Amino acid sequence: MNSTEVNKEKFRRYAPLAYAGGIGSLLGSGIIVGLSATITVWQQGLKLDVGQVGIISGALTFAIAFGSIFGGRIADSVGRVLIFNWINAIYAIGALICAFSANYWMLLIGVVITGVASGTDLPVSLAVISHDAPNSEAQAKLVSSTQIFWQIGIFISYVCAFIVSAMAVNGARIVFLILATLAIIAWIWRTTSRTFRLFHKEADERLQTLGEEGSKTTKVSVAKFLFGRKRQYLYFFLSILVFYLAWNLLANTFGQFQTFMFVQAKASQTLATGLGIFTNIVGVIMSLFATQWVSGPHRKIWFITGSILNMLAISIIAAFGSTVWFILLGVTLNAIGGGIAGEAMYKVWTQESFPVSVRASIQGIINGLSRFLCALFAMITPMLVMPERIKGTMWMFVGIIAISMVAGILMIHFQAKYGTDAARIDSESLKQDKEALEG
Repeated sequence: MNSTEVNKEKFRRYAPLAYAGGIGSLLGSGIIVGLSATITVWQQGLKLDVGQVGIISGALTFAIAFGSIFGGRIADSVGRVLIFNWINAIYAIGALICAFSANYWMLLIGVVITGVASGTDLPVSLAVISHDAPNSEAQAKLVSSTQIFWQIGIFISYVCAFIVSAMAVNGARIVFLILATLAIIAWIWRTTSRTFRLFHKEADERLQTLGEEGSKTTKVSVAKFLFGRKRQYLYFFLSILVFYLAWNLLANTFGQFQTFMFVQAKASQTLATGLGIFTNIVGVIMSLFATQWVSGPHRKIWFITGSILNMLAISIIAAFGSTVWFILLGVTLNAIGGGIAGEAMYKVWTQESFPVSVRASIQGIINGLSRFLCALFAMITPMLVMPERIKGTMWMFVGIIAISMVAGILMIHFQAKYGTDAARIDSESLKQDKEALEG
């Protein structure tokens, strides 16, 4: 068995952990798109006014941001595996409250609980997966594979939106019952799996041989860490932060307002949601390929290619933004470009560049800041994507994506110059592989 076959075998062995963590990504995108797709149904069923609809929608985004910033930090303090195992039980409670909501306050409380749990789960799940991964190649593939589940969550939500578009409030309740059921499955799987417990134990032992703590309770000052003697971590953090703030601003705008843009361009609600299903099929397919690309030797080339496709996609909408089919072309190209140079790349960068003791905290901070920015921008987005303004807005986004591309190139440069935390762990893994091959 050669080294390539050894790495493939390691990925197959650890794949179930990525799937269990990936369900958390599915639930994260599911609650965002699921609420946005059913909010008008909730409005009619619970007799909500426009102000209450806005508060519920904004509360979800801010709750996700809160969970990302503080949940990751709490997990780094009390135990990442503990939070990994139990956070989806809290998500399920929130989703069930939503499903059985009889009034505005019940729905708001359920949305906030679910949002906090969702925001907490993503950085913690990725930190646990990267902690348990035996080397950097397996880590990159496992972490990037969770993006497939994020896309599947969006796809499922669009399908549900298509189905419940002609149903009353019970259709929205069904959507949240589905989310609650998936959360319960993830909770049971994570807490009862003997295989996962073995992975956690093996990783702790492996990291201890390298002089680094595992998943045990550890208190680390993120500020002191970033501004300490090893300045490359600050460079990594700033590069990833700028990249993700810029890229996710566009991604969140399309995620929340894609259907709105199609409808404003004179598409029917059914056609708009149907086009959403199509573009997300493209996104799922690209996520499958991205798993290989972001962990391969030509990451920089793929990143630049994806970023250029993103700018081309937005330029098409900027030039012909008032026409449904040109918007569709732009959104589809953006799904391709974003699959290559988007969320999957961001997840891998954050997990391979920082020690395990601060991964959840750092990714939580970046996620949270991004969500806060997206929530603020969402307040004015409907006005900015109206037919008479969409072209100017999209030219602005061309510049924003250019900024994300420059930040990403800097990140690749800094990794090449300083190396990564994952590369350090690989040195021990390679020795073990060599011993296994020689044996």
